[in-house]
Amino acid sequence: MNLRDLRYLLALAELRHFGRAAEACHVSQPTLSTQIRKLEEELGVTLVERAPRKVMLTEAGAEIAQRARRVMAEVEQMREIARRSHDPEAGTLRLGLFPTLGPYLLPHVVGPLRERFPRLELLLVEEKTELLLGQLREGRLDAAILALPVDDEGLEHALLFDEPFVLAVPERHVLAAAGRRPLRLEELRNEHLLLLEDGHCLREQALDVCQLAGANEKDGFRATSLETLRQMVAAGVGITLLPVLAVTPPVPPQPNLRLLPFADPPPKRRVALFWRRSSARTAFLRSFAAELARLPPELFRLAA
Repeated sequence: MNLRDLRYLLALAELRHFGRAAEACHVSQPTLSTQIRKLEEELGVTLVERAPRKVMLTEAGAEIAQRARRVMAEVEQMREIARRSHDPEAGTLRLGLFPTLGPYLLPHVVGPLRERFPRLELLLVEEKTELLLGQLREGRLDAAILALPVDDEGLEHALLFDEPFVLAVPERHVLAAAGRRPLRLEELRNEHLLLLEDGHCLREQALDVCQLAGANEKDGFRATSLETLRQMVAAGVGITLLPVLAVTPPVPPQPNLRLLPFADPPPKRRVALFWRRSSARTAFLRSFAAELARLPPELFRLAA
């Protein structure tokens, strides 16, 4: 058994296809298939169910693959310790972000990060929170920017910022008639809000606000993205909550849509950088988080 064979097994577990797994590992399909069989012979157990059009792991194969992920993550930590001894701020950082933040945060941080860490290669992964957490635990990500709370004792975090929500309403909505005065949460009582589909952390945050305000979710519609929500509000279908970075330049204004701030303290989400407590890059990740946290306060206020 060697690391190469474990890497082949993990590729097969992820892609469920011998040809695609071989391509991902930069070897021929017969080579990968032969090594998987040798691994099975060495362990004395069948790891893979081989069907004509589908590959599945056996129960033992799935458990061994899970342990192999941890082994490979530890190996990567060893390599990272060696790289860090030469230059802590160089190398590659695999960073996860969730979809309702990534496109709106990155324009404000990529430039400063490249200036502060010029030798760092930043590889970005955008996924929903649960997928990011899985990849972080398995060592496939070095760190992830997530919204609190995250309940995992194996992770450490550094707070980055609090992002307020604003209310997006159609231009002719009754709440828009009051101008830009700050709204009180109770003014949402009995309103029905458009929300995202299950799996988005913003959905849970918006539901919490609805519960506090006495509002409800609009039946029969769940959006797949913030942009869909924005378009539906502009079309007069309903109202919604948007995080303020999602309506801050360089995001262009949306015609027929009004943005209304909330009175202090506004509803908000708290965003942090998370990494494994066992990470060899903890000191660097604290510096990285400090740079991310240096966003100007005006970004988190609704522009006049």
